Amino acid sequence: MAYVARWIDKREHSRFNAFLAKAPKGHVLQSWEWGEIKSRTGWVPWRLVVEENGEIVAVASLLERKIPVVGIPIFYASRGPVLDWGNVELFDLVLAEIRKLAKTRGAIFLKIDPDVPSSEKELEQYLLNKGFHSAESGKGFEGVQPKYVFRLDISPDEQTLLDNMHQKTRYNIRLAQKKGVQIRRGTREDLPEFYRVLKETTERDHFLVRAYSYFEDLYDSLVPVGLGELFIAEYEGNIVSGTLAFVIGDKAWYIYGASSNAHRNVMPNYLIQWEMIRWAKSLGCTLYDFRGVPGHLTEDNPLYGLYRFKKGFNGEYTEFIGEWDLVYRRVIYFLWNHLEPIYSDVVKGIIGKLRRTRRG
Repeated sequence: MAYVARWIDKREHSRFNAFLAKAPKGHVLQSWEWGEIKSRTGWVPWRLVVEENGEIVAVASLLERKIPVVGIPIFYASRGPVLDWGNVELFDLVLAEIRKLAKTRGAIFLKIDPDVPSSEKELEQYLLNKGFHSAESGKGFEGVQPKYVFRLDISPDEQTLLDNMHQKTRYNIRLAQKKGVQIRRGTREDLPEFYRVLKETTERDHFLVRAYSYFEDLYDSLVPVGLGELFIAEYEGNIVSGTLAFVIGDKAWYIYGASSNAHRNVMPNYLIQWEMIRWAKSLGCTLYDFRGVPGHLTEDNPLYGLYRFKKGFNGEYTEFIGEWDLVYRRVIYFLWNHLEPIYSDVVKGIIGKLRRTRRG
């Protein structure tokens, strides 16, 4: 029987997520809930399923957003589509269905950033053959989603995981335990304090943070349905660290981390990571993703400390294949590529100036 492709609605929400949970490349950023979260920040979600003999064999959660000023849409499949990347016939069909929608919607291009290591040269060649081209930005963590991450196989038992860590990491975990740092699951009531510590972190490390309402939305959309968890580290009755994790199927991701300037010497960040790993194992996960690290690993890189912290848990340093764009409207795409960086820099400059003014 031939493949059948359909754009679906919320009546197939559970079935869509169930496929992601069992798919080897299933990702929480392709989940139904993630599309709903992004729909409240200016994106329009579309969900595609491809079936064979009535069973889902591929999905794509597609996000559409109109670019500023001109109001023409772009498409983005964050860590998707989800399918057997080696099945050329299946991938061809998915791209054909997205192209049909792009023609209807007038989209400029489709951006994808697959959860596939850069060593997968066959996929890179396929993308080139289909007209994709690399769209690396070369900034920060090198993309909309991090291109470089640490990923840890957590299928071994806990003692083996501890034994495999860097000696200093293992020491800091035990130090936090000895000093009386307590890790617990966070509640909705912990969000304001988590966000306060997160802002403290961003001011110390000089990066931007989303509005508090965004974290409310993350919690309300993901935690109650088992796709996320908030963790809190307390010392002497005070919240000194917090993290937000995502999970689907057998994979978990460390997404946001907040660390107070106070009591950093009791190493709460090490213990909270260890407890997150233990939590992921308890859910049956075999992969724990520490998310973004720098792509240039020299000690003078401002983010080298983050790299060293994550490396200590003995995860595998992974470079993904990166961002790829399939262009539908070449002239407008050319203008977008040249004007969007200028627009972004201007907006960021204005935001930075406003924040400096407020602090002043």
